Amino acid sequence: MPAQRRSAAPNILCIGMPVRDLVFRVENIPARGNKMRATHFTEYSGGNAFNAAIAIVRLGGRVLMSGPMGHAGEKAAEQILEDVAREGIDGSAMVRMPGLVTPISNIMIDATGERTIVTYRDPEMWNVTLPDTDELLKDCDAILTENRCGFVRDLCFEARERGIPVILDADRAMPLDEPLLQASSHIVFSAEALHATTGAGNDTDALRAIAALTSAFVGVTNGADGMTWLEDGQPRHMAAFQIEAVDTLGAGDVFHGAFTLAIAEGRSIEDAMRFSAAAAALKCTRYGGAFGSPQRIEVEKFLAKLVTLHFA
Repeated sequence: MPAQRRSAAPNILCIGMPVRDLVFRVENIPARGNKMRATHFTEYSGGNAFNAAIAIVRLGGRVLMSGPMGHAGEKAAEQILEDVAREGIDGSAMVRMPGLVTPISNIMIDATGERTIVTYRDPEMWNVTLPDTDELLKDCDAILTENRCGFVRDLCFEARERGIPVILDADRAMPLDEPLLQASSHIVFSAEALHATTGAGNDTDALRAIAALTSAFVGVTNGADGMTWLEDGQPRHMAAFQIEAVDTLGAGDVFHGAFTLAIAEGRSIEDAMRFSAAAAALKCTRYGGAFGSPQRIEVEKFLAKLVTLHFA
């Protein structure tokens, strides 16, 4: 039975570091010391929270975005703000960092759609002071943030005190005593980050190691191998949708954005996982990073078609 929908679109606060992505499409990732000609080149605005924000808005949510950017007038930062406005994201809480440049990524996408990424972020970016907490949390229905952003810790703890869900995109290894593990209500890891964090040999053992440290929901996405999460201490697995991927860039971020929106809408975990996996799968069938994110009607039609095929 479909989840009950809110009468108004949820307000999601996305906090992270926008990035300027330089994207090269290549037949294969070149070996060390080799040269290769790219078949296509594009520049995108990107970053985990930014990509998730695009997905949330296209899926029917409202987004206020916050986090550090390059200094006023910096070309990359201005382009990102233009894209923020074009996508219908509220960028009024972004923080300009004097003398710093917006993070930049060099991304290669091979013929299978898989991506290889090298990113530069100025260490001073982490010294950002976010806008007033009460203003950021006003009318907030859920928060999505990145586990690399330690500057969100106090805000996330305050949000939890107020009963606001905090969804953590854990896409890099982190210490087991990281306070964000306690500040979050839902933590979804990438498989690589989960195993690097825990040292466990399989998803279930790794998730249980994290669950021993936090009361949060814990899950992991594993690309084409689907999603695994713990429910009452027991592993649940959902297979990924079978699609022909051409571009996986931003797919994990789209998943996290859709998952955050689904949680804010009050969906069950299983329903949230299915909805998020469908949004990410559709994104993978399109080039453009997160700008290939689907509209909500596309996700609902995709899921409805699968149900029809299942019962046919």
